[in-house]
Amino acid sequence: MATARRATVSTIRPLITPEGVDLRIKLVDAGTRAAAFLFDFVIIIVTAIVISIVALFGLAGLKGEGAQPLFIVWIILIFFLRNAYFIVFEAGRRAATPGKRMLGIRVASRSGAGLSVDQVIARNLMREIEIFLPLSIILGRSEMGLADTLSTIFGLVWTLLFALFPLFNRDRMRIGDLLAGTWVVEAPKLALVEDLSQRQDTTTRAFRFTQAQLDAYGIAELHKLEEVLRRDDYFALKAVAETIGRKIGMMVEPVDSRAFLTAYYGELRAQLERKLLLGNRKADKYQR
Repeated sequence: MATARRATVSTIRPLITPEGVDLRIKLVDAGTRAAAFLFDFVIIIVTAIVISIVALFGLAGLKGEGAQPLFIVWIILIFFLRNAYFIVFEAGRRAATPGKRMLGIRVASRSGAGLSVDQVIARNLMREIEIFLPLSIILGRSEMGLADTLSTIFGLVWTLLFALFPLFNRDRMRIGDLLAGTWVVEAPKLALVEDLSQRQDTTTRAFRFTQAQLDAYGIAELHKLEEVLRRDDYFALKAVAETIGRKIGMMVEPVDSRAFLTAYYGELRAQLERKLLLGNRKADKYQR
């Protein structure tokens, strides 16, 4: 049991938000990452097969003419499929592909700020060099009848070297994570999934905020606040309540931290939704 506890502690890392709050995330083991990738890979393969079938029907319609341009288009589509799949899903709000979501994991920035599109692109394009490039070379040489034992071994060693890299560093990072400044962390499905803006009680309704106080924060902070509320950690709630209280000029007692944050979250969300309807979107607290 002591060994298991040490293993768990060894995967816990501090994740400091822009507000200075440590959310304490847990890194994902290499096996879970591999399982998520395999699930996503199956989706990509099935989609690629569908694209290939459509291309074959198109080739049949052309009666053999224009086969080379169609083949080039097919290669481009497959390239974009295997890269756009990961980039589009990880650049979304959940920062996770279907495979990652199924296993309760997501990508996070090691800086504690929001995950940027640049980071997502960098970590996923690196996968081309890590995995897809050597495998494509092996398959290409096999189709041309040029494959030999040496090139096959080289390609497989190349792929395994990068694929097993997370096993040899304490933060379980791929080369792509190392370059992009990202982690893959646990994001378990919580039983608490109700609309937080509807979570009201007598204490919560006692808090009222002015327009200026609500204008102090934007969408990015709303998402961070929601995450803190769903974690329901006393010390994180207290720290965030104190930070927001100082920012908007309100004194918050530690015992009221959760009620205060729930009330602020509800009113801030309602205001941002009203502004979105009017086309006035505030991305974060720095935008005026």
